[in-house]
Amino acid sequence: MNTERRHDIDWLRVIAIWLLLIYHISIIFQPWAMLVGFIRSNELIQGLWAPMSMLNVWRIPILFYVSGMGVYFAIGNRNWRTLLLERTRRILVPFVFGFLAIVPIHMFFFQQYYDMPLSYFPHAGHLWFLGNIFCYVLLLSPVFFYLKKTEESLFTKGLTMFMSNPLGPLSITVFFVAEVLILKPQIYTLYAQTWHGFYLGLLAFFFGFLLVYSGKVFWQTVLKWRWAYLLIAVVLFTIRLIMFNTNAPGYLTAIESNLWIFSVFGFSYKYLNRPGRTLTYLSQAAYPVYIIHMFVLYAGAMLILPLQIPVILKFILVVGFTFSLCYLIYEFMIRKIILLRPLFGLKWSTNKTSPVLRDSKLGNGNLNTQNDLKE
Repeated sequence: MNTERRHDIDWLRVIAIWLLLIYHISIIFQPWAMLVGFIRSNELIQGLWAPMSMLNVWRIPILFYVSGMGVYFAIGNRNWRTLLLERTRRILVPFVFGFLAIVPIHMFFFQQYYDMPLSYFPHAGHLWFLGNIFCYVLLLSPVFFYLKKTEESLFTKGLTMFMSNPLGPLSITVFFVAEVLILKPQIYTLYAQTWHGFYLGLLAFFFGFLLVYSGKVFWQTVLKWRWAYLLIAVVLFTIRLIMFNTNAPGYLTAIESNLWIFSVFGFSYKYLNRPGRTLTYLSQAAYPVYIIHMFVLYAGAMLILPLQIPVILKFILVVGFTFSLCYLIYEFMIRKIILLRPLFGLKWSTNKTSPVLRDSKLGNGNLNTQNDLKE
């Protein structure tokens, strides 16, 4: 059977992690940074927050969507035991290692920066995402394997037909709206270690699987209607920014979030579905960089913030320091030291394999496990 290689979702995961780093660096220059456990600059750049608040409503949900899509491809040639063992190795092991050894490092930098008594305590920190993903795999695997066995059912055919309509993808938003109406989170974007973040992620993970399961028609729909989704998202963001000072009611934010995501899916499907050595390398690096970036960011902030230079230059230097040192640690330590590789979600072997995403209805494609992120 013919297959269609899907590199666009690999690119989305890589780009989302780049944006995550910039987002976290931007928090350092906000007045409330210390309240969420970040080092804070004495000089602020509050103008950064408008674009970051636009990004913040969809940067985490899209990674949950992509992670659910990854599971669809993974179960194509795995039984449930193999899937759980593989996800334990790829997700749970790095999560536990990071919980015990990585997050305490950036907490140490935080304590040192504020002259607090130095103490060690295990903490999920930014790795909460991995814990959530592993829970979702455990909870939803029975449903996923059942759906995989019934791909020719009336449900599948109806879902495929439904996704051919531009309102098909948008109908998913009803579930996200219901989630915020039930849980009533005070801040929609407070995802980390909250029940709101857990259930929002669960929905995105499940529907990520279901969207790929519905076949190529979903991608054709978001491709055709990407500009419409984008326009409505921009309108809703403008309303949120002007009328609600970025903190709109949860139901409006949920709609805006999914519109951004579907427009991004459409544009990436059109422009990013291309292979290349750069993608192969970055896709392998994304997961380890996600794990280590916080302590690198804090180290950079401690070195750069005291400098007597313009604050915008400090921001640029922290960005450059974080990206550069993350690359060096990955390239010369994590990637090269065999004992470290599994602790950061990589295979023991250093053999390079090109990550491949294949369209579900065109063949029995397999998703490289690096796509399981995983933010």
